[in-house]
Amino acid sequence: MLDTLTGFAVVGVAILLGWVLGRIGLLGPHARDVLSRLIFFVLSPFLLFAVLSKADAGMLFSSLLPVSAIAAAAVILVSALIGVLVWRRPTGEAVIGALSAGQVNSNNIGIPLSLYLLGSAAYPAPVILLQLLVMTPVSLFLLEAATSDRPSFAGTLRRTVTNPILLASALGTLVSVTGIEIPPLVGDPIQLIADAAVPLLLISYGLSLHGRRVLGTPGRRRDVLLATGLKLVAMPLIAWFVAGVVFGLSAHEVLIVVVLAALPTAQNVFNYAQRYDVGEPIARDTVLLTTIGCLPVLFAVMLLLGP
Repeated sequence: MLDTLTGFAVVGVAILLGWVLGRIGLLGPHARDVLSRLIFFVLSPFLLFAVLSKADAGMLFSSLLPVSAIAAAAVILVSALIGVLVWRRPTGEAVIGALSAGQVNSNNIGIPLSLYLLGSAAYPAPVILLQLLVMTPVSLFLLEAATSDRPSFAGTLRRTVTNPILLASALGTLVSVTGIEIPPLVGDPIQLIADAAVPLLLISYGLSLHGRRVLGTPGRRRDVLLATGLKLVAMPLIAWFVAGVVFGLSAHEVLIVVVLAALPTAQNVFNYAQRYDVGEPIARDTVLLTTIGCLPVLFAVMLLLGP
């Protein structure tokens, strides 16, 4: 458990650094926008290609994948239905709210925590694949359509399929499945750039926290609380039920999917909210609350289901 706390401390220090940089204004007034574009269009694609290209193909399509898909789909559907039908949120905000509830931080928090808690860094690979090749294309298509001045199906589809995040994810998966060996002359520069993505994403998130109170956006507190509750409580419970009762997985496999479901909201959701200028307070506050709140949830999961 000390290793788990260490992993969260590392994340917390990077976020705190971003907040300090925002407070003293060291990076200037346009830092958030510049970092957001750099992360979205350059660093994240390199990171996702590096992660997926090195993932074990068998693990990518293991029995963990359908369980994680069902748990994510359930909370996303609940969030979207409440957001659109009950609270009458615009499509863009409803998408960000749903992603905040169902998209987990499977990379920069999921990978180290999987190593510390479960003994292997490979377990988040199916979730990464699910989110990048299924959830992300659909989400980006909806966000493109919701935020475009003159949306058209063909134009939105073209922008979605040419998105660098999706292209990098698809190429990384192709490399993993086909077993293509990437020579160091190519792989090392890719990894070098990929290594910059997580710290800059966390620093960018810290910058966004400066001058803003958690749950301080009028009219959107209930969106944040709904997404946080679905993420930290409903999603792990659904994963436990589906894995153990419906699929009959082993005790260790049940533990894996529940731990993955209890991970905090992905910082990529905040990055999408920044990029499309929609639902940013919902994503920002949910990321913060779930990052803090997942600690006691993970401790409880390990206590109840761990060896």
